Amino acid sequence: MEKGFDNQKYLQLQKENILKRIDSFGNKLYLEMGGKLFDDLHAARVLPGFEPDVKIKLLCSMKEKAEIVICISANDIEKNRIRADLGLSYDNEVLRLIDSFRDLGLYVSSIVITLYKGQSSAQKFATKLERRGERVYFHQYTKGYPNDIDTIVSDEGYGANPYIETTRPLVVVTAPGPSSGKLATCLSQLYHEYKRGVNAGYAKFETFPVWNLPLKHPVNVAYEAATADIKDINMIDSYHFNKYGKLTVNYNRDLEVFPVLKNILRKITGKDIYYSPTDMGVNMVGFGIVNDEVCQRASKEEVVRRYYRYYCDYKKGNTSFDTVDRVQMLMNELEISKDFLPIIPFTKRISKESGCPTIGLELPNKELIAGKTKSLLSAAGAVVLNALKTLANIDDGITLISNEILKPILNLKINVLKSKSSVLSLDDVLTALAICATKSEVARKCLSRIDDLKGCNAHSTYILSASDENTLKKLGINITSEPHFENNNLFI
Repeated sequence: MEKGFDNQKYLQLQKENILKRIDSFGNKLYLEMGGKLFDDLHAARVLPGFEPDVKIKLLCSMKEKAEIVICISANDIEKNRIRADLGLSYDNEVLRLIDSFRDLGLYVSSIVITLYKGQSSAQKFATKLERRGERVYFHQYTKGYPNDIDTIVSDEGYGANPYIETTRPLVVVTAPGPSSGKLATCLSQLYHEYKRGVNAGYAKFETFPVWNLPLKHPVNVAYEAATADIKDINMIDSYHFNKYGKLTVNYNRDLEVFPVLKNILRKITGKDIYYSPTDMGVNMVGFGIVNDEVCQRASKEEVVRRYYRYYCDYKKGNTSFDTVDRVQMLMNELEISKDFLPIIPFTKRISKESGCPTIGLELPNKELIAGKTKSLLSAAGAVVLNALKTLANIDDGITLISNEILKPILNLKINVLKSKSSVLSLDDVLTALAICATKSEVARKCLSRIDDLKGCNAHSTYILSASDENTLKKLGINITSEPHFENNNLFI
């Protein structure tokens, strides 16, 4: 894929500006870090060249200065809230994050359970962490928030929360997802720091929307599409324009809360620190774009992907049609159709001609191939095998995995493990291919090309099983699906 983004330039600029912000506050900064720290695949898709783990590389480059505080809402623990892209509950995601940070040598100093009202599940989670030697703090809902500034900035408000002991200049406050209490935790800490005579500061680090791109730039429109389910809307930062006469972009929630936040910061510090939401941000991602045309094209593709994803979610009962409608409107703004990706009309045509459920895939050289559901293989298994054979220049007539190997696996699944599926999943097929590669040079050659599938676009004429969809995503394939079920079974 042609690159549109210079990752190294971005990394350098981002680090320089965070260090400057730390210095401007007397060597103590609470940095609210939103979005995904690991596997930021949305950013990687809309900014070709952006490395999904660049935020982690940034933190690792400052590991001697930084410590991490992880927030999780007691309400999210109680409701067993799930992170959709990983299928993990928020409490388990906190555990995963802690392990992942520490594997990289990053210092996780504490966990904060926010919005605590005595929820038993939150207490149980805290006990689990404490018995493993973790420091856990409970923060309650801030009394007086959002309008009673005098109560908020008092011992009844932020002062009622315990002070989180921190030791390093940069305190990164992150969470498993949105609405986890990151901002309230930062402000509570600022209140305590100023009471202790420490002139600490606050800043925010979120990748999207990109403040120095136009409001309707496809990269920013793709962010709106990605958050259509929570109704984020990009807007001109009127506070920034009124103060500096410059047009910048922010989103509705930050703009709505800014007057309150500005008054709270003034009450804590005794002065105006920021004059706009844009001022609060430390985000250099816009300066990393080196080929705007490539990023615009990639962002338009992402909007189409979101349309299909939300339409499938609607069919599964996981979102309202308003979300689908919202993304359709954004597609109209960009003047693109649901067939914008070449693989989509190709796949639908192949399926119509064959009468079979089909998945199409666009190879790195733009060649379009397809795989259809057969007596033994799902379409996902078929298309990946076809793609690997094409990439390895193996003749289409050569069989990679014989039926003698596939049939016993399917028999085991159906008759022993009582699977309801009548075909092998992509996971099963890849396992069989790996076994064949121990003795077959052809299979070994095909398997060696599997990394070449990363970043390829694919489209399915039916809603995929969770197993096949997850495996395609693990291969790095950008999969979209028509909002149709493969059969009439209600239980899958």
